[in-house]
Amino acid sequence: MIQVKVSGSTAHADAFFQRMSKRQQFEVLRKYGAMGVAALRSATPTDKAVTANSWNYEISEKPGYFAIHWTNSHLDDDGRAPIAVLIQYGHATGTGGYVQGRDYINPALRPIFDQIAADMWKEVTR
Repeated sequence: MIQVKVSGSTAHADAFFQRMSKRQQFEVLRKYGAMGVAALRSATPTDKAVTANSWNYEISEKPGYFAIHWTNSHLDDDGRAPIAVLIQYGHATGTGGYVQGRDYINPALRPIFDQIAADMWKEVTR
């Protein structure tokens, strides 16, 4: 048998678990998903706007786990590689050359991650 004794108020924890049980986290995740899409669109290097306008997000849920996945649907001519990934990490060319990658995804999402961490900490401690 497990016994837990608590002194003081558990109101903060109770309120947090009550909000979580109402699945309010999806509203928050949608907000950050949209913020990330906007940041990625504005940061994506572009000759044409196709790659920048191909950003989207998905929310996944597993027991005890929620995640935002940002996706880009613009693929190369073979339909195998997302152009956004080729820009980020670089790629070989058809003529034997190499195009150096540009780290634009991490700097674009860093402020979003920082905001998520700050807001979640406020949510847990309120």
